[in-house]
Amino acid sequence: MTGVDIIGTLLRADPAVLALVPIERIKAGALPDNVALPALLIRSTSNVERQPLKRGERTRNTERVTVSVRAANYRDQRAAMRLVVDCCAGRTGTVADVEAVSILTAGRGPDTRGPGDSFDQGQDFKVSFEA
Repeated sequence: MTGVDIIGTLLRADPAVLALVPIERIKAGALPDNVALPALLIRSTSNVERQPLKRGERTRNTERVTVSVRAANYRDQRAAMRLVVDCCAGRTGTVADVEAVSILTAGRGPDTRGPGDSFDQGQDFKVSFEA
């Protein structure tokens, strides 16, 4: 399990997110060419693994995960960004059978123009979990 999996699980289970972005447009890794908008792309930016002192011990992972919003207009971009943050920020506990999850916001990127003159922006999350 990764931070990308954890964030993806939360986004794909949130009714408010799914009301704006259908589940088939929430992807990890890369968005397909000519994807209908709005869409969400979830990617790992960095990962820090603590090393266990003994073999087989659980370790704490902290992964920086970026959720990029791609939308046809600025209003949809802003609405999707609000929903992503509301869905994920401040979450703790067990998510997708992963224990001791903690999710904090970790910065937001600039508004940019994406493929096909789409409106793009990324939100970073710091996702910590036991592995």
